[in-house]
Amino acid sequence: MINYLSMPAYQHIFFDLDHTLWDFERCSCETLEELFETYRLSDLAAITSAKFVETFRTINRNLWTLYSNGQISQQELRKTRFIRILNELSIDDISVAQRLADEYIYLCPLKPHLLPYAREVLEYLKDKYVMHIITNGFADIQFVKMQSASITGFFKEIITSEKAGCQKPNRKIFDYALQQTKAQPKQSIMIGDSLDSDIQGAINAEIDHVFFNYEQVTHQATPTYEIKCLSELKQLL
Repeated sequence: MINYLSMPAYQHIFFDLDHTLWDFERCSCETLEELFETYRLSDLAAITSAKFVETFRTINRNLWTLYSNGQISQQELRKTRFIRILNELSIDDISVAQRLADEYIYLCPLKPHLLPYAREVLEYLKDKYVMHIITNGFADIQFVKMQSASITGFFKEIITSEKAGCQKPNRKIFDYALQQTKAQPKQSIMIGDSLDSDIQGAINAEIDHVFFNYEQVTHQATPTYEIKCLSELKQLL
């Protein structure tokens, strides 16, 4: 049980964006379903839109792991993602893959969907704390997502891995964020959904953290705090 009376007096909140505030799964799924119909992919192979979305999720997750480990570049991720997806679905058409790649990058960030209670919680926190974003996502895409969801105004600084020159969980991106925001570690708290990047990164930087475990995964980690719904932040903070 959390002892709220003994909690530190935080001044700065650092949020992750994708899967924490912006509903990546819903936005991505909607975009993929639209592209599936636009390009009539069921005419090119015996597949359903659900199979297309499932294949995207698997390959995209694997590519992001490679990118996070420095094994592929941003350009390679974007260029090869849909080629690999169509190959997996037995569709050999590089021109279609390229058009899908371009349209996905353009359309998906325009989706405005946030996770449940995200806006309500941001409204609640905005006058109590200085809020920032720390994201491993591509800078050009992340800014569009935030504008589309109308949440840019809640945040003072948007810290991207491209600006920092490294990605979460590398301590350097958190040190860079603290420097840019003039925040002290003991006055700061990180909120994110990833144990591997958000939580481990905060641990590396000696910053308190909230693990947003909305999928209720079983784990052995011992985060500072853990929540299953963003609405719990109104009690925590």
